[in-house]
Amino acid sequence: MSPANFIPLTGYVDRLSARPGETLAFKISSTLSSPYEARLVRVISADPNPDGPGILEEDLAAVFQSRYPSRFQDYRLGSYVHVPTNGAFSSLAAFTVVATVWPTTPSKGRQAVLSCCDPHITEGLSFGLDERGCVRIQLGAGKATPLEVATPEPLKHRRWYRVWASYDPSEGLVTVGQQLLEPNLEPKETQISVGDGLRPGSAQDVLVAACNDVPVADHFNGKIEAPMIFGRALSAAEVVALTPQSAADDSLACWDFSQGISTLTVTDVGPNGLHGEVVNLPARGMKGSTWDGREMCWRHATDQYGAIHFHDDDFYDCGWETDFSFTIPDDLRSGVYAMRLSCDGVEDTIPFFVCPPKGAPQSRLCVVIPTFTYVIYSNNARYDFGPELKERMAAWGASPWNSAEHPQFGLSTYNLHSDGSGICNISSRRPMLNMRCGYLTLVRPRCGSGLRHFQADTHLLAWLEHVGLDYDVVTDQELHEEGVACLSGYKAVLTCTHPEYHTAETLDALQAYRDGGGHLAYLGGNGFYWRVALHKEAPGAIEIRRGEGGLRFWAAQPGEYYNAFDGTYGGLWLRNGRAPQKLVGVGFTSQGAFSGSYYRRTPESRDESVSWIFDGIEGDIIGDFGLSGSGAAGYELDRVDFNLGSPDSTVVLARSEGHDETFIAVPEDILNHVGTTTGERPEDLIRAEMAYCTLPGGGAVFSASSITFCGSLPSNDFDNNVSRLLLNVVRHFLSA
Repeated sequence: MSPANFIPLTGYVDRLSARPGETLAFKISSTLSSPYEARLVRVISADPNPDGPGILEEDLAAVFQSRYPSRFQDYRLGSYVHVPTNGAFSSLAAFTVVATVWPTTPSKGRQAVLSCCDPHITEGLSFGLDERGCVRIQLGAGKATPLEVATPEPLKHRRWYRVWASYDPSEGLVTVGQQLLEPNLEPKETQISVGDGLRPGSAQDVLVAACNDVPVADHFNGKIEAPMIFGRALSAAEVVALTPQSAADDSLACWDFSQGISTLTVTDVGPNGLHGEVVNLPARGMKGSTWDGREMCWRHATDQYGAIHFHDDDFYDCGWETDFSFTIPDDLRSGVYAMRLSCDGVEDTIPFFVCPPKGAPQSRLCVVIPTFTYVIYSNNARYDFGPELKERMAAWGASPWNSAEHPQFGLSTYNLHSDGSGICNISSRRPMLNMRCGYLTLVRPRCGSGLRHFQADTHLLAWLEHVGLDYDVVTDQELHEEGVACLSGYKAVLTCTHPEYHTAETLDALQAYRDGGGHLAYLGGNGFYWRVALHKEAPGAIEIRRGEGGLRFWAAQPGEYYNAFDGTYGGLWLRNGRAPQKLVGVGFTSQGAFSGSYYRRTPESRDESVSWIFDGIEGDIIGDFGLSGSGAAGYELDRVDFNLGSPDSTVVLARSEGHDETFIAVPEDILNHVGTTTGERPEDLIRAEMAYCTLPGGGAVFSASSITFCGSLPSNDFDNNVSRLLLNVVRHFLSA
């Protein structure tokens, strides 16, 4: 990517959270000529809406402020396997290269299946597909134009093929072949007679799914299984009969992708042990050409999961050099911070989160920041981005960069790869354009500020500041790594607006806190919904497999529901036996457009055991206003369901009503066009149920059950019934 196409000033931090004494490394790229300034701020509100609190930051230049020279740092999309060979193929003469492939965009352009060549292919070979999608081999001939041979028939997309190419110098023959495996057809070969002078040997490293170039080029879209290199010309019959097991001793290299699925390593089972490493996190644990449906978990039949799905837009780590570092001072309070960058009128912010010292809370109240959800949604290029939103961005002075216009850092798991498959692997080691102060997600009638995630969550932060409640923050990462210990000592724990994505470890931590007498306020909707996995060797990487139901923008294929990163069953936590109701009393029931309605108090809410929640509130209507969807009950809604695990003590305090025609029940509850899992009509499942429950260990849970709930807190300068209700809950928890 050239600097002309780049965002002028942007960057990322090597991890999203840290404690006092720990150091964060900031990676910055600037196409500007002047030095840029980096200045620390504490984030209070990231909403640029002039009808709300606006952008509120505490200037901490006294803690950190400095200037650094501008420099452009490049990046590259596209996954592949890199195999260091130490010149193992430099003297290669006669050879055969073989692979089994499932191309997804065969006619998109040149795509390499395997290469070992210099950048101009004056020596070595590049084997893959040509512009038409035909199997081709390019061989170095000691001159600028390599020899190229291709089959006449292009490959069909999303069909399994065995493909190969060979050179027999004794006969002077170059052969290229293909065999369609579904159904199992006869192999087809193209042969040409050539003179001597070919140079198939190369001292370059081997790449799978890309071609040696500067930079790496010709990325393959689709699955590749069992690439092999032999030091002789094989016949078509020999090629067709190959398996990784049969080729292990006879080959020069035979890469078995079914080994080490949860690692970054690719294993060569051949005699030379030329092991490699995946680059930019292609999807592993994918069903291969022999998958027969008898096993759905790759751990139980690894030989049927020997494929890696590569994409030309996979992305893990920019790999930028560190421009500056910041060590968290011992006296810096826990909270949400950002490095604000500025240069020649261009600005950017890089948020991060400061946790308290381990084992030493600074407050009685803790806010859990849903960084896993932030990363899963990072760089979401929405379908509804357009001129109206751009006009609002300009009018409000909002963050100007949107992934719909700048997809160069890779998109979100709510987008598709260029080949139409869903993005299942994601990373924080890149600029996350929608995790910026002042970023606007959407615009539509009555959407209010149109905020999601990080920016929407600052409505809660601004409220805490306004009402004078001190708080610490921890993130999903601390919950995952440290468990309940990072919550011990807090009288109350608050979630943000949309804590959707979780590992088993984060759920375990929250459950242990609650069951140990903790007080948990779930202040969002559609929380604790999807299971994700973290990679043990790739910091910042997260995997999601969207299998078997749930509201989603793409669906994992049957047989590919198990996470490659850790081997666990992916998809909904409901399908994993941990419905959200078991943790917070409520779970996802309905979604609509970004609009909000209100709650109406229930008769049960007047019982003295819970009526204190409504102290100082007149009337039955709660939250018919707000900066998110113009109402406290909106966008994504949760309900109580005792069959799914809502505690027996759960009381529905208020129930939403009056939702517009865009709202639907979630698909996991729909049995047919009139029946649901609860026995109610589908339209009756469209409701948010504000709930409260007490637990045997002395703990309690309050659940708002709506994504837009916190968006109502700032209304009327924080003087409203949603603000009053939450203040009642938090004060009660802190004094319990």
